[in-house]
Amino acid sequence: MSTTDPDALLGPADIRELAATLGVRPTKQRGQNFVIDANTVRRIVRTAEVEPDDVVVEVGPGLGSLTLALLEAADRVVAVEIDDVLAAALPTTIAARLPEKASRFSLVHSDAMHVQELPGPAPTALVANLPYNVAVPVLLHMLERFPTIERTLVMVQSEVADRLAAQPGNKVYGVPSVKANWYAEVKRAGAIGRNVFWPAPNVDSGLVSLVRRKEPLATTASRQEVFAVVDAAFAQRRKTLRAALAGWAGSPAAAEAALVAAGVSPQARGEALTVEEFARIAEAKRIAEGKRIAEAKQ
Repeated sequence: MSTTDPDALLGPADIRELAATLGVRPTKQRGQNFVIDANTVRRIVRTAEVEPDDVVVEVGPGLGSLTLALLEAADRVVAVEIDDVLAAALPTTIAARLPEKASRFSLVHSDAMHVQELPGPAPTALVANLPYNVAVPVLLHMLERFPTIERTLVMVQSEVADRLAAQPGNKVYGVPSVKANWYAEVKRAGAIGRNVFWPAPNVDSGLVSLVRRKEPLATTASRQEVFAVVDAAFAQRRKTLRAALAGWAGSPAAAEAALVAAGVSPQARGEALTVEEFARIAEAKRIAEGKRIAEAKQ
């Protein structure tokens, strides 16, 4: 596809030409693998159910393959890019290939983990090809920081996709599964082959869909309190919860008391629990501490 082609999306030759012009070589350090297949980015946009009134935030836009497809479908796109060269070049690429939408595009040159606000209207969707080495922390940060994001579709390493979408009892169910579920209903939304990337990674990729809960989890415990239980439970995942939560609760006996109060077996392991059960454990500890403080004051 040449730049005079009416199709604005980037093909393999465009990507390589753009990279050569910019002197860009994808780096393993930043987990960069650029999508070179227009059909794949169209599929991602379709699977993400991007609507004409959506404000989409994209993390790690790279050379702009997915960005252009998102701009075609959404009202506006905000891209967050950490790489100096890529961040500088992206607005030019958008203006050259999709001039009628250039005013609907904003760039934030930053590490996504440090982003606290975005320009323009609040984002309604997050769609991204996330770098493999930071996919989970970036995803959780964006969901926590921007509660207006209703729908998310991320492309991640296949194993990460499995972990995010795992259900209790699954051997890969763990911290990412529970924390993602705090915010959203999570499911696998497809597989992506290696040959749509440049350079081709030596791992498979998967799409994960996250639809934000219409109502937050019904709990009096804070997110931080619930996540502290989750972290403790999986730090020693082979241990029973009575043992694994001993440090968090103050003692094995205190852990057992919180578990029993929450209706969870002290002999269970973290991988068997839902996010709701973790929330009940956090609540039980808070109630017990409240009682202790009240008794101490008497």
